[in-house]
Amino acid sequence: MHLPSFLWLWKIAAWSMGLSLLAYVMLAVTGIWMWQARTSQSMPSLPGFPVSRGGVRLLHYTMGISMVSLVLLLLAIGIIGTLGHFGSLGHSSHLPAGLIVVFLVLISAVSATQIHPRRPWIRTLHITVNVILCAAFAWVSWTGWTVVQKYLP
Repeated sequence: MHLPSFLWLWKIAAWSMGLSLLAYVMLAVTGIWMWQARTSQSMPSLPGFPVSRGGVRLLHYTMGISMVSLVLLLLAIGIIGTLGHFGSLGHSSHLPAGLIVVFLVLISAVSATQIHPRRPWIRTLHITVNVILCAAFAWVSWTGWTVVQKYLP
């Protein structure tokens, strides 16, 4: 197949990656916000933007579900696009970088559902995985950029 038939797929991947990174930043902000609320007596708020504890948690969960969905979409696009264009996988370090991101995102999502006062270690696991995810996102972004350079004239 010729590249132009896959151009729409790469555009979806670019938007999905950008939105995944935006979701990651929003998750970091709302996560820090929830941590501040948990460790202080009052709920931190922005001027003109009152929000409840439940509202921040709901936003955090919504962003988390969005990021998981976008990362799984990126996995599917990567596999379909690479197989369609090259006929096989494993042409660059983008595949292992992407698989590591998917793995970390899924660990983060599962651990988020298990956070409970009786299991404080799960919160630590969730936060640690998300810090590591920052480096993994940087790696997959870099390798993705090098892959994109192969397709540009």
